[in-house]
Amino acid sequence: MSVGHDPVRGGLRAGAELVAWVAVPWALWPHSIPLAIGAVLLLLVPPAVFSTPGDRPGGDAPIASHGIVTIVSVLAHLVGATVAAWVIWPSWLAVVVTALCVTVVVTEVPRWRSLLAWRRTPRPAVS
Repeated sequence: MSVGHDPVRGGLRAGAELVAWVAVPWALWPHSIPLAIGAVLLLLVPPAVFSTPGDRPGGDAPIASHGIVTIVSVLAHLVGATVAAWVIWPSWLAVVVTALCVTVVVTEVPRWRSLLAWRRTPRPAVS
């Protein structure tokens, strides 16, 4: 099993991502429908296309990327979920979402260390 992919850490991360997928477009919709659609695509498409080799227990995405890409994607979800929650939902629910996102950051540290340690195998020089 990959670092950070136990049911608890993965579940917390998936929950925060789900909140972002719902809350970000919901918060943007009254201001700009195209922006709301673009934001949800920005949250969904990159993680489906780019991944760090060996990071996903179910298989890798089509394009291999450095671990920092995966980390930035997770952070984008967490920031989006937190900000959108404070914009659209009651304070008590925004506090719950914020606590979830902070918990995800804390539980992701071992996985992020592992992701940052990954190095792409260099291609041999062509002579």
